Amino acid sequence: MAKNRVTLLFDIKYPIIQAGMIWASGWRLASAVSNSGGLGILGAGSMYPEVLDEHIKKCKKATDKPFGVNVPMLYPDLDQLIQVIVDNEVKIVFTSAGNPKTYTSFLKEKGITVVHVVSSVKFAQKAQDAGVDAIVAEGFEAGGHNGRDETTTMVLIPSVKEKIEIPLIAAGGIASGRAMLAAMVLGADGVQIGSRFVASNEASSHEDFKKAVVDAKEGDTLLTLKELAPVRMLKNEFYQEVQEAYKNNASVEDLKTLLGRARAKRGMFEGDMQNGELEIGQVSGIIHDIQPASKIISDILAEFNVARKEIGNL
Repeated sequence: MAKNRVTLLFDIKYPIIQAGMIWASGWRLASAVSNSGGLGILGAGSMYPEVLDEHIKKCKKATDKPFGVNVPMLYPDLDQLIQVIVDNEVKIVFTSAGNPKTYTSFLKEKGITVVHVVSSVKFAQKAQDAGVDAIVAEGFEAGGHNGRDETTTMVLIPSVKEKIEIPLIAAGGIASGRAMLAAMVLGADGVQIGSRFVASNEASSHEDFKKAVVDAKEGDTLLTLKELAPVRMLKNEFYQEVQEAYKNNASVEDLKTLLGRARAKRGMFEGDMQNGELEIGQVSGIIHDIQPASKIISDILAEFNVARKEIGNL
């Protein structure tokens, strides 16, 4: 595969970025993806500062390739997380769920490449104006916290491409080489993949959650809790409780009480398949096995190359 704007920006072999998913993206997964030619990402959204410090150090020992850290801007210990990243001389940071102006200038002054995750054209433009080096445009098919506008990846990517000049990374519903090719045909310079890497041997998420992802069928996920922060999750008993709350005209405070604390950790990390929040994308319906990260990447690349040749014959 020829070098392009994304591989050159991150100094990686393939334009495949592993998403920084909470409770799944620890040092084992990030280093495995980086060692396989992609860009591994540590998901700081489920880490205390001292835990992030440990994962960065272990990741550096496990790979000599580039890797990054994803930082949700809503994190209460944000300043401490940023300081851990700077102290450990991490070179790539993906920010999400907040205003990119908050830290972009500071991080770039430290020589750090900054990427921001968006779900709309408006926020892509704002991120570009804030000085980020690249954009991840994530369609509403994606798992976890998502945009309110419900714009699909197939519409979002060309819409954002039309309005920005910096490198564009597509996310949401991408778990195969054919999907990767489709995203790049639409204008993306690379892809960010989350759900497929949840179903990997190296993901730090609970084995029961990985199995639930593999067993998921079409329609088994839904975007909900827009009043708090839109999140796509697998349907289970907790999801049904949320739907009952809506039927009973629950207030925002009622929904916050129902969500409680550590609901995502309870499901994705501790393995409570009924009462936990199980964040995953629509594409889980076509994920059928748990594989090493290296095999996932090699399969994606092989399918990408076959599909590219097929397109050339049309």
